[in-house]
Amino acid sequence: MREWLQKKFALTEQGGKDLAKAVGVCTLTNIGLMFPVGIVYLFLSQLFAPYFGVQIKSYGLGIYIVMGLLMLVLIYFLEYLQYNATFLASYTESANMRISLAEQLRKLPLSFFGKRDLSDLTTTIMADSAFMEQAFSHFIPELFGAVISTILVAGGMLSVNWKMAAALFWPVPVAFLLTLGTRPFINRRERRQKKKRLAVSDGIQECIENIQDLRANNQSREYLNGLDEKIIEVEKSTIAMEWINGVFVTASQMVLKIGIATTVLCGIGLVIQGEIDFFLLLMFLIAATRVYDPLNSALTNLSAVYSTLLVVERMKKVREEPVQEGETYMEPEGYDICFENVGFSYSGEEAVLNDVSFTAKQGEVTALVGPSGGGKSTAAKLAARFYDITRGKITLGGVDISKIDPEELLKNYSIVFQDVVLFNNTVMENIRIGRKKATDEEVMAAARAAQCEDFIKKLPDGYQTVIGENGASLSGGERQRISIARALLKDAPVVLLDEATASLDVENESKVQKAISTLVKGKTVLLIAHRMRTVAGADKIIVLKEGDVAEQGTPKELIKREGGIYRRMTRLQSESQKFVLNV
Repeated sequence: MREWLQKKFALTEQGGKDLAKAVGVCTLTNIGLMFPVGIVYLFLSQLFAPYFGVQIKSYGLGIYIVMGLLMLVLIYFLEYLQYNATFLASYTESANMRISLAEQLRKLPLSFFGKRDLSDLTTTIMADSAFMEQAFSHFIPELFGAVISTILVAGGMLSVNWKMAAALFWPVPVAFLLTLGTRPFINRRERRQKKKRLAVSDGIQECIENIQDLRANNQSREYLNGLDEKIIEVEKSTIAMEWINGVFVTASQMVLKIGIATTVLCGIGLVIQGEIDFFLLLMFLIAATRVYDPLNSALTNLSAVYSTLLVVERMKKVREEPVQEGETYMEPEGYDICFENVGFSYSGEEAVLNDVSFTAKQGEVTALVGPSGGGKSTAAKLAARFYDITRGKITLGGVDISKIDPEELLKNYSIVFQDVVLFNNTVMENIRIGRKKATDEEVMAAARAAQCEDFIKKLPDGYQTVIGENGASLSGGERQRISIARALLKDAPVVLLDEATASLDVENESKVQKAISTLVKGKTVLLIAHRMRTVAGADKIIVLKEGDVAEQGTPKELIKREGGIYRRMTRLQSESQKFVLNV
């Protein structure tokens, strides 16, 4: 049973064991709650025996009090076990589930995140995991515990009198079949509702991220009206779902109640025919008052289990995604990056790179330039194995990077991309991410090299200033320089710079370029830039156009090439600068 539960609900091995244990304890608790029924039966039998002329062994009131107290102790003990086996274990499994999902996401290629909605992923990690916590502590153990205990009790009562047992238990399969039959319909509604909820989450996130543009274009009210409509639609859908669930669950529970009537009618008939005595009828009637209670909860939980299975389905999709794996140790011979007939496309769509071949040598700055959409940033990300290539081979120091674990590979890279990511922490800790064991002095040295110290000194607490979510309290250029300082601090043998100086003014750009030039000596530098003056000092330039290597050579060689792309881009930017100055 443990293995089945583990597979069915996408649990960890320990989670499967804990859930199986919880089901067992819930079963024992339900059976334990039947024991008081036996005591009541004995007491009433003794009470009414004289009226029917039946001789029954008599027990004193003290015996019943002792048995009642023992039952209370037993029930308390079972309830205590159930609480620990359900609630406490579910918290542990919920934590393990979140960690497991986070570990899986950590190993997935960036292509996965390009295919999945971030709100959907956030919902899976947070809301879905929280829902699973409730499912483990309430829905699943109680459902399976109720079913198993009912089967065991029914088996025992069948051995006493099969006619009375049939009259008591016939509504059980009918009620469950009625609820089970609604699953396809409820699943379809649940999936549609999930999409509507994600649309609301996306809308809220989009509104917060773009509030500045919405206000600047006087579109705030119109956008919020549209968001209101989405929220109202979710509200209507939720009410409809609850109404549908309520109708079918209530109908199933009503079917169960009919069992009490059939037990009474069947029992009276059998008593009249002399097949059973009054006391056996009394026992079944008392049992009927208790046996349906866990089943009522089980029918309510069954609808919740449907939702749980949909949540599990989403989690399984994440867990079953192919991860990037490889050797956890590499010995490159130098740090040349070599592209050999590399082809790449996103999700099987139109190719972004076509048979790209070039070498970025150690100790040199290799610049990737070209028109927008040519594949420059994609090539840089492929060099760090953020994605796996479609064909060809990329090597670092002669080692095929597709065979190296991404985390091991990235130890060799310092990266600054155009889109800077900072954390809601101090300036010091944001830079220290580059090398967690770096001293304060080393962090400050990297900050000075990246031209950060002037603006850091103006912050309220200097290096200990908390800069807000994604560096909200800093300008674009300041955020970029902290990102550069982080990369410089790591001091890896390979440096990838994607528009690293795009947000800097001319003065700071020249300072950062000078700092970078002194700190990247002997390293492999792959530089991406749109401004030609940024790459003028590069050792080699690769011109990418529409996914192909259109030109490559030194800046001096390419600037002399008649009709060349690099020469044309340099001329156009020079003319553009003259136009700005004239204006």
